[in-house]
Amino acid sequence: MPGAAVCVIGLSNRPGEAPRAEVLQALARHRVFCGGERHRQLVEPWLPPGHRWEALRHTAGLVALARAAGEPVAVLASGDPLFFGIAGAVRMAAPDLRVEVLPWFNSLQLLCHRIGLAYDRMLTVSVHGRGWHDLDAALIGDAALIGVLTDATHTPAAIAARLLEYGFAGYVLHVGEALEAPRELVRRLTLAEAAGLEFDPLNCVVLERTQDRPRCFGIPDAALACLDGRPDMLTKMPVRLTGLAQLDLPGRRCLWDIGTCTGSLAVEARLAFPQLAVVAFERRAEGTTLLAENARRFGAPGITGVDGDFFAHDLAALPPPDAAFIGGHGGRLEAMLARLDAVLASGGRVVINAVQDSSRATFEAVTAGLGYASLPPLRLQVDGHNPITVLAATKRAVAA
Repeated sequence: MPGAAVCVIGLSNRPGEAPRAEVLQALARHRVFCGGERHRQLVEPWLPPGHRWEALRHTAGLVALARAAGEPVAVLASGDPLFFGIAGAVRMAAPDLRVEVLPWFNSLQLLCHRIGLAYDRMLTVSVHGRGWHDLDAALIGDAALIGVLTDATHTPAAIAARLLEYGFAGYVLHVGEALEAPRELVRRLTLAEAAGLEFDPLNCVVLERTQDRPRCFGIPDAALACLDGRPDMLTKMPVRLTGLAQLDLPGRRCLWDIGTCTGSLAVEARLAFPQLAVVAFERRAEGTTLLAENARRFGAPGITGVDGDFFAHDLAALPPPDAAFIGGHGGRLEAMLARLDAVLASGGRVVINAVQDSSRATFEAVTAGLGYASLPPLRLQVDGHNPITVLAATKRAVAA
């Protein structure tokens, strides 16, 4: 039914306590209710006679219920339903639905209230069913205060272990467990303490930075782990930064680093652009090991390493790139560019450091044949090393 109404009610987690007045009024004026079993138990004594209760499993089911109910539907949720919650999901999925929200404090607000911590500048992320990306970006960006919504996999212990692995030792964890429930527990823990503990499934975390972490733009070559006895295999810092500039990474979503070797460019890109997803391909096992080592050494979590031959992988199974750097092609540059073109987004940028004239000629000929727009080549020479030409081309947008 177009324009159907949904009232999303944020509940506290205090069992047996009468809901606040506005919630009682909302319960009294509805007959159709939707929510989880825990929410039903919290409000069951105040539900009206003859009410209908539907278990809430996903947003699509709620939207379908609201359209079919023939009357407004009350949805029970925890805390603030507009804070990574069901109200925001409904508004995105069905903009035509009329949504009323009666919020309560979200869990991170409650935790900050408990510890007396001002949260007006807190950066909030969720790893609840979402992976590490947003937390990694907040850490790389050196956020001083990070609120984290957790899940059964991304626990406070797992968060602490990840920070320790990637060198973010200057944080402490404030953990709130079962907030507002009789078993509520709030603790301030070091990373080492938290990494060895178990926690109530209902928990949230505030990471507070207690000491600064050194950061650099342009990692010194000597600081990077490289192939034994082969430092020349490392893309030198001035060339690396030029390649990053030619990739035009601000505003892009995903970079593929093909032939990452030591991972120097992938790590540099991750540190400079924390929201950028980075996928690094490397066919040599020792290169994969070096990528992981350099990512840990310089605090660059979240790089997706792909082992083995680029041509052997199902590229459609990976996040699609809108920027790609070719650090190695094994003499198959033409085939690599053709394969890359099939997945590169319109407007995407591809860059290569060409040492040999044959690589330059192939890159320019293939990208021109594909209709790419070429950027002026940049020729660099670092110390006594061979000159390198940085080539870049942009995939033209497909006409509508």
